[in-house]
Amino acid sequence: MECLDLDVLQTALTWREAGFDVSLATVVQTWGSAPRPPGSLLAIRSDGQVLGSVSGGCIEDDLIARVRNQGMPEKPEWVQYGVTRAQAQHFGLPCGGILELVLEPVTDSSWIAEVLQRTSMHELVQRTLVLASGAIMLSPGQPQSSQSLFFDGEKLTMVFGPQLRLLMIGAGQLSQIVAQMAQPLGFDVLMCDPREEYTGTWQPAWGRHIAGMPDDVVLQIKPDAHTAIVALTHDPKLDDMALLEALKSAAFYVGALGSRANNKKRRERLALFDLSDEQIEHLHGPIGLHIGSRTPAEIAISILAEIISVKNGVIPSQKKLID
Repeated sequence: MECLDLDVLQTALTWREAGFDVSLATVVQTWGSAPRPPGSLLAIRSDGQVLGSVSGGCIEDDLIARVRNQGMPEKPEWVQYGVTRAQAQHFGLPCGGILELVLEPVTDSSWIAEVLQRTSMHELVQRTLVLASGAIMLSPGQPQSSQSLFFDGEKLTMVFGPQLRLLMIGAGQLSQIVAQMAQPLGFDVLMCDPREEYTGTWQPAWGRHIAGMPDDVVLQIKPDAHTAIVALTHDPKLDDMALLEALKSAAFYVGALGSRANNKKRRERLALFDLSDEQIEHLHGPIGLHIGSRTPAEIAISILAEIISVKNGVIPSQKKLID
């Protein structure tokens, strides 16, 4: 579940609370070169306003026209686009692309409020929609499940959350830029820095400041497979404290700022503690992808690009010195 899709749910809830009729469109299956993956969401308001995406735009236009001409659906329904070459061309789908959607009216928005509340607490929530009746059931999601969406023509089951988290050690200029770039990528941004000289200029809009020493904060947030941790102070007294706990956690990404020489020394220091060679190998350092970055903004892009590549299971072909 992407952050943008959670935004779609939040907007749908806001529209319903304001008195508008709202429908949700969910991509449930694709074939060929479909523009958006299964699970993508679109909220449609009764006056034709939309938020989200299920295609490159043409299918959204058709769904808006359906609402304006036919009104909101009274019950959930299954819709398919792109079955023929002519239809694919008409709706802007790539040649051979086929897209299946489930359209549903949001008659009771209480399930949306509960999903948003539970995912904000870093929980997994499984939602099942019965198309024939429109009944909705919520249950705890299973972390070990690799399938976040299942549709058999009668029931649509989808797992929401948990939101990705990014814990940054350090509140300096680089951290500020990383934080602002990470939020649109779907990360809940957390920051730890015991140095008051740096935290005094931190703005709450960039992310939540968690007070404490870095190692204690890492333990406090209980990193899981949806958590990335980056040490950006360039001060081994602080960065190493966080890394000693982060590398023993389930965080999918752990990285540290510094040159190749500094990272070699860091690994030698970490080896003196209760970390295995395998755990130390989990450290990304020098941090970031090779994009020729020089400025803080370019370095921030490099760092986030590597985090996203690891999240998506893409192994970077090159590493870069960042100091």
